Amino acid sequence: MKLLKHKWLLALGLLLIIAVVVGFTYSRAPQSQYFTAKAQRADIHDVVQATGTINAVITVQVGSQVSGTISRLFADFNSHVHQGQVVAHIEPSLFEGALLQAKADLQNARANVAAAQAELQKAQATAVQTRADFQRAIGLAREGVMSQQQLDLARANADTAAAAVTAAEATVKQATAQVNLKAAAVGVAQTNLDHTIIQAPINGIVVARNVDVGQTVAASLQAPTLFNIAQDLTKMQVDTQTDESDVGNIRVGQEATFTVDAYPNQTFSGHVVQIRLNPTIVQNVVTYDTVIAFDNPQMKLFPGMTAYVTIPVATAEDVLSVPNTALRFKPSLSAERIRQLYAQFGIAEAHAALARTGGNGAPGKSLGLQNPPQPRRDLAVIWRLRPDRSIEPVMIRTGITDHTQTAVAELLKGALQAGDELAIGEEVGNRQPSGPGVAIRH
Repeated sequence: MKLLKHKWLLALGLLLIIAVVVGFTYSRAPQSQYFTAKAQRADIHDVVQATGTINAVITVQVGSQVSGTISRLFADFNSHVHQGQVVAHIEPSLFEGALLQAKADLQNARANVAAAQAELQKAQATAVQTRADFQRAIGLAREGVMSQQQLDLARANADTAAAAVTAAEATVKQATAQVNLKAAAVGVAQTNLDHTIIQAPINGIVVARNVDVGQTVAASLQAPTLFNIAQDLTKMQVDTQTDESDVGNIRVGQEATFTVDAYPNQTFSGHVVQIRLNPTIVQNVVTYDTVIAFDNPQMKLFPGMTAYVTIPVATAEDVLSVPNTALRFKPSLSAERIRQLYAQFGIAEAHAALARTGGNGAPGKSLGLQNPPQPRRDLAVIWRLRPDRSIEPVMIRTGITDHTQTAVAELLKGALQAGDELAIGEEVGNRQPSGPGVAIRH
């Protein structure tokens, strides 16, 4: 009987202990659980990344000044051509006929010049004869042998002959002008005929052929493009569109690297040769064309390839760095508690207000500041995890960033060493964690 009584007492005691433990557990306020990342010493490389297109330095579009049908092609895709080399023929029959007609018109004009010169010589001879007759008539009229009427007739004949000479001279000039006009027509016809032979304007490689034999090209409105010839594919360039916020960090002569999809495991290098001042605006986004020149001795890279460009703009070696998620973390504490922590660890309220633009700390007004100072983007407050799992604020001046890690340019308040754990997220009880990009791990 005593044994049974002791068993009941023992069971009641255990139930009482369990009830006390459960009650104490559920009566406690929920504790914060912090997700952390470590501060570390590392090399930070601030870079500008952009996407561009590989192009030849010089690409010439070969067109046609005359309309006609392509009769022969002497170049194709990837053909190596030299300056002056014939690459295509346009059917020349119509142009040859026009040249023959122009030459015939020129011969006719020259014959007209000869006829006009003959008429001029005839008029000049007549003028000499009538002038001599007029002079004799004057002498005979003085002697009374010839009447005044005959003298007037001789004078009129002389004047008519002189006028005929002037008209003949004008006719000769007009015929000569016609010769020059017909000669110019011959030159135009010859030029059109010459343009039926398409020649390469530079040494290079044909990267595009846009016509076939038998195709008709019409040059009445604009010159059609027959070929695209790249001058030298051993020296090429990448045309990249860089954001307006990045162009201030880019300088001509800076080294750059890029990769292409064709060779994902190989990195190519070049240097910035030009930042073009002509902006491109698409949906209020402003970009500038940055040109990166590079050597392509093996001709592995082709025009039109997409290049993923990286331009280093600053480097910090072996510096204390913190993850960017720590810069953006904001603890779920009241403004009063944050102000107490700032005061406890020597961070002035003014500094706390300056740090608010980094996305961490409490805003100036929530800290009780009526006129918070202007923000400083290079100041930030991070939260270091202490051994007792509580957090303390640390104020730093930030340096360059690679968009994952940020260098600590100066430690302003608090203590921070490589290996210290920094809060990047938080979970209180069953709430979702605070802080960007933090997931709960079970």
